[in-house]
Amino acid sequence: MGLRVAVFASGGGSNFEALVKNAEHYSIELLVSNRSDIGALKRAERLGIQAHVINPTTFNTQSLYIDKVIHLLKEKHINHIALAGYLAKIPSQLIAEFSGLILNIHPSLLPRFGGKGFYGKHVHHAVIEAKECVSGATVHIVDEEYDTGPILLQESIPVLEDDTPDSLALKILAIEHKIYPKSLNLIGQERVKLHNGHITILPD
Repeated sequence: MGLRVAVFASGGGSNFEALVKNAEHYSIELLVSNRSDIGALKRAERLGIQAHVINPTTFNTQSLYIDKVIHLLKEKHINHIALAGYLAKIPSQLIAEFSGLILNIHPSLLPRFGGKGFYGKHVHHAVIEAKECVSGATVHIVDEEYDTGPILLQESIPVLEDDTPDSLALKILAIEHKIYPKSLNLIGQERVKLHNGHITILPD
């Protein structure tokens, strides 16, 4: 069946599109969003990817929301999830159902500038205020805490004296578009091994 991925997104969807366009050893089968007014949905339509809006706030209980999401993923034979700017905490039941099979992309060199509240431009503001010399992006496995799961790939760039949060965001987004598809392609090649909370990447 191969690597069948659902992307969860809450924003513009540039990482979603990068994942679609650079898929070699996986396939993006589905876009799931918690919002109906985002650019990622327009990208999905243009790219011919099925999209579903499932907003947890519209369900009477979290259990009903989780049941809906898991039913959809199983119906589409999804075996991995990629979070791409998804601004809702993943329920522990979904993490348990897809243990070790959920990836996230974060715009810093974790564990630096990770955790609750560190997302998007907030990260880049914090990096510049801290006068960091380097920053970058991290792909990691999702666990039940924010940004603490095993790291799969990282790439760094220098933070220049004249960088602003906007300029840094653009440069790091370019890194994200490269290492996120690379991570999924490595998994699709069965070159990623997770054991006791540590990741090993096997040679080609």
